[in-house]
Amino acid sequence: MTTNPMTSSPTTSLQSAISTRHSAHSEICNSHSETPTHRNSHTVPPPTPKLLDQVRNAIRVRHYSIRTEHTYIQWIRDFILYQDRRHPRDMGVAEINAWLTHLAVDRNVAASTQNQALCAIIFLYRVVLDRKIGSLGEVVRAKKPERLPVVMTVEETTRFLSSMTGTKRLLAELMYGTGLRLIEALRIRVKDVDFGRRTIIVRDGKGQKDRAVMLPERLIEPLKSQMAESKKLHEQDIKDGCGTVHLPFALAKKYPYAAREWSWKYVFPAPTLSVDPRSGVRQRHHIYEKWLQTEIRNAARAAGINKPVHSHTLRHSFATHMLESGADIRTVQELLGHEDLNTTAIYTHILGTGPVGAKSPLDRLVLPLAAPPELKKENAVESRTPNDSGESWSRGVPTAAKCETAESTPSTTLNPAATPRFSIAAVAFFALLGGWLKSFWRNT
Repeated sequence: MTTNPMTSSPTTSLQSAISTRHSAHSEICNSHSETPTHRNSHTVPPPTPKLLDQVRNAIRVRHYSIRTEHTYIQWIRDFILYQDRRHPRDMGVAEINAWLTHLAVDRNVAASTQNQALCAIIFLYRVVLDRKIGSLGEVVRAKKPERLPVVMTVEETTRFLSSMTGTKRLLAELMYGTGLRLIEALRIRVKDVDFGRRTIIVRDGKGQKDRAVMLPERLIEPLKSQMAESKKLHEQDIKDGCGTVHLPFALAKKYPYAAREWSWKYVFPAPTLSVDPRSGVRQRHHIYEKWLQTEIRNAARAAGINKPVHSHTLRHSFATHMLESGADIRTVQELLGHEDLNTTAIYTHILGTGPVGAKSPLDRLVLPLAAPPELKKENAVESRTPNDSGESWSRGVPTAAKCETAESTPSTTLNPAATPRFSIAAVAFFALLGGWLKSFWRNT
């Protein structure tokens, strides 16, 4: 029996409307619940990253520095190209040793460079390709030679620093006065300089370790002047809309406005803007290290220092001069940031103690002063067969030329060691000649 909707009660109409709405809602929910299952069954899996991209991801997950990333990528690419673009998964210890031999024999790289290349390949196999080191077999490792660092004397350091001016001199004095590495000095931010405590905080140093070093008093005013110039550059960048700076790790997301704050800016900013290789943001970085390295070499050449002076020489000189002034070796170890005391102890081989400070047995002997080297008989003219021009030669030099030489260098003719020896020989010769003539006349 059908019911006329015009004559049905309001309750019956409401119940039918509610049931219709519930059925429509259930159909929509079922369609949403079935759609993901249907979509997932036909979803294409994401493509596998390329090998070098996998290496980059593995390095960044472990928070290695960008320098390590560039170095490892370079060596891994070189290894693949040397093996005719074969995939490293299809190669083993034989190919690795052949490549290391090529580096040592054909390219003549140093032992430290060879071990650096090997570390990159081991990282590739152990971390990226998930192959144990033992499965690679015996890999050739180069023996790193033990060398003493190059150290300037106090007088050489004075001449070296005096030959520099401006920002490069301030950076050189900062590295020599605190023992900072080149990149540590360039990465100093405004917030890391504490003028009240006379300290500088080194952030994210070698091995991702922080440490504190002293701030020389004579550098306080130059650093304040440098910061004032850097702040003017920062304010101009803010007006131009590019006043950000690189922040480590995820601090840019945690503190969105920190990249524009003055306290996070570098004390030694670059003169031009650059693009961050990871974020792609155009901003101002610190001074390029190659520029300072070139200026240090030029200053050493201008100061007349006949040593291979580079940026690390200032660090070596700092440690040596600190030990010479009586500083404790443990204090020097903390200032340099060395993990092992044996690394710091290498500077004791350069001091006036130990093997270098031992007195030679030759200095204990009482000997007369050594006479100057005897000059050759250049003044005694030994006549030989004249040549075609009629000149007589003495030891391959014309007599006329020897006379001119003797006149131009009177010290040669007044040689006190040669003249008596010539006179004694002449007297002996004439004495023998006289005795022979006397005996000859007696016999005749």
